[in-house]
Amino acid sequence: MYLIKRFPFPPESNFLSLPLSLKSQKKLLIGISFPLHSCLLSPMASNNKMTEYERKRLENIRRNDEMMAALKLHSRAAELSAATKRQKVGTKTYKTNTEKAETPVVTRRSLRTRGLPPDLKGLGDDYSVHTDTISELRKSDPNASMMDAKPITMDTAYRGSGSDRAFRDIIMSFCKKAEIGSSPMGGFDRSEQSQKVENLCDSAVDLDRTKNGNLPSNVNIKYEGGDQTLLDINTLSLEVNNIARVVPGRIMAIKFFPTPNMRMIAVGNKFGNVAFWNMEAPEVEDGILLYQTHPGPVSGISISEFNMSKMFTCCYEGFLRRMDIEKEVFDLVYVADQCIYSLCQQPNNSSGLYLGEGRGGLKFWDERTGKTPDSWDLHESRINTIDFNPRNPSIMATSSSDGTSCIWDLRNISSSRVKSIRVVNHKKAVHAAYFSPSGSFLATSSFDDTVGIVSGTEFNETSFVRHNNHTGRWISTFRPIWGWDDSYIFTGNMNRAVDVISLSRKSIICSLKSPYISAIPCRFAAHPFEVGTLAAATSGGQVYTWTAN
Repeated sequence: MYLIKRFPFPPESNFLSLPLSLKSQKKLLIGISFPLHSCLLSPMASNNKMTEYERKRLENIRRNDEMMAALKLHSRAAELSAATKRQKVGTKTYKTNTEKAETPVVTRRSLRTRGLPPDLKGLGDDYSVHTDTISELRKSDPNASMMDAKPITMDTAYRGSGSDRAFRDIIMSFCKKAEIGSSPMGGFDRSEQSQKVENLCDSAVDLDRTKNGNLPSNVNIKYEGGDQTLLDINTLSLEVNNIARVVPGRIMAIKFFPTPNMRMIAVGNKFGNVAFWNMEAPEVEDGILLYQTHPGPVSGISISEFNMSKMFTCCYEGFLRRMDIEKEVFDLVYVADQCIYSLCQQPNNSSGLYLGEGRGGLKFWDERTGKTPDSWDLHESRINTIDFNPRNPSIMATSSSDGTSCIWDLRNISSSRVKSIRVVNHKKAVHAAYFSPSGSFLATSSFDDTVGIVSGTEFNETSFVRHNNHTGRWISTFRPIWGWDDSYIFTGNMNRAVDVISLSRKSIICSLKSPYISAIPCRFAAHPFEVGTLAAATSGGQVYTWTAN
């Protein structure tokens, strides 16, 4: 008896003699990944004498294999499969230390199994379900890490596989050069670059200066379809070497280091990691350094251009940390009673930070005393962003989940008198409100699928641009930012792109797309000293950086 496996074709027929489409041949070849005659007969059957039926069947199979090889169908099917697959690009990524500390296994045993009497004391009279502070709640949790509520050295927080000494030296070198007003990358004058950026903003807003030809010689104004802009959108491109997966998980905050001639990005993610990407690192290195600094999602990053060796980060657990490169430590400088959702530093005040804390509260943290002498209740729900007017630092804008974005004058508010000078109403939560580089406009973004543009001498004119802002649960909310002048607003697109909104047209004029983008850009940062350098972060930990050719 022959042990013959079933075959879908009759042995008398030659199935390749029939006309088959290339698609049908591809499906057929995918199902045939090895010679058929090797599996048709078992070893038992091969030892016995074959009948005429079997010999004819094997002859048909051999002839079919030869015909497939002559037509090169296997190679053509492989080419079609490769063409239908999504293009994968080898990008830079963070590297972590693979050595893991062994966690001791603790066996829990009840009082009964240990032969002890039950605890009949019960709860004390002063017991309260709610703790006063987040820090007390963390102390009461036996699973909380002991390093959370104290300073962490950079060596302890570092999660990379190599050394981070080069990163520390680079930051310190820039700080030392900044003290004398120059950059280590060629004697660059910081004051001249700052003035140049201010002139660029002035030139984009003041049309009369352009018509009269009074612009500085180093300012290049372009016209795109009637828009006066400092940047030609068509020159923006995304190169493979400007893509990196900087952190694991969702990126919540992203910032450029505010220094010329260096592209250094800082990001914070959902898991409490803070990472740095030196885009100008040597090719043998990826330039990515990963640190574990917070027990919860990082909600804000602040870097002062006057002292880049100290960077502030905050998290939902109520921690405010200061990275001090000189002391090589992530110092815990403040523990809030509630979650910290946002932070921002006033341009003319480097001695403190403004924190969005709890349900609509705003606090000023003084670095000199380490305390919060001033606090206000501004919104009915959490404050998502805080921003200051670059031309008038006393004017502040906040966005809140209560559906409003407000403009405040810090000179006219107190703990007993809190009144905004302008309120922008949306139908749903507002997740961003940022002033334009000239301070003349305010851009807001809401879950009601609109991007608001506030203008006028007293910010009394508001127009809305329709835009899909429903990012869902697993993607960070869109937070649009301005470019390097008042011409364009950059925001995310659910189709893996970056939408460009024109201020003059009040509409989306184009989208930045690339086959290299594999995730949806959500959070953005524009290099303050390089026009055209735009970084976009995703919920997968990737950072895509466009540059101007």
